Amino acid sequence: MANSVNSFADRIDAGRRLAHALQSYLGRKNVTVIGLPRGGVPVAYEVARSLQLPLDVLVVRKLGVPGHEELAMGAIASGGVVVSNPEVLRWLGKPEILMKESLARAKTELERREQAYRKNRPPLHLTGQTVIVIDDGAATGSTMHAAVRALRNMNVSRIVVALPVAARESCAALEKEADEVICLLTPDPFDSVGRWYDSFDQTTDAQVESLLRAAP
Repeated sequence: MANSVNSFADRIDAGRRLAHALQSYLGRKNVTVIGLPRGGVPVAYEVARSLQLPLDVLVVRKLGVPGHEELAMGAIASGGVVVSNPEVLRWLGKPEILMKESLARAKTELERREQAYRKNRPPLHLTGQTVIVIDDGAATGSTMHAAVRALRNMNVSRIVVALPVAARESCAALEKEADEVICLLTPDPFDSVGRWYDSFDQTTDAQVESLLRAAP
């Protein structure tokens, strides 16, 4: 699904525009909004607030190519789900070694973020629920693919992927895994997620924790 959006002022603007596209879920029971940290949480917060839905977080870490960390050769999600990106791996020398090293670093950071974000929050319990999973955008889509597979392992009833901006091929690939996919903007050429935001400052752990505390 796409519309006439050309860019976003910031993640707050992106979240409000996504909420408009998700109005059919307003106030519905057994629906939870999930933000992918860090950048997806401010977007998800606006959606949850507007739709009067609970907000939670699923920790997912991109497996970046050394020296080109924004280029994902895969991703890891809570619960041990690992997704690889074959197209990127084909271009790398010794991809098995690079993948192993990146996975070790990502696991350490994933565990740290789990502890930082969840604190006194109970573990995710989403069995039988509809889940709207949100990030601030998707280039290769590896992070979102890992999130979708992790959610499938939790036996949710329906997965709705909602993205302000995504590469066209990534949006199409996600449609094969999720029950519903909303991509407001699918530019071609894509370049990067940040290109489609006027303001794209890095979201901090403190901001994530603050939004989770303030959420519905």
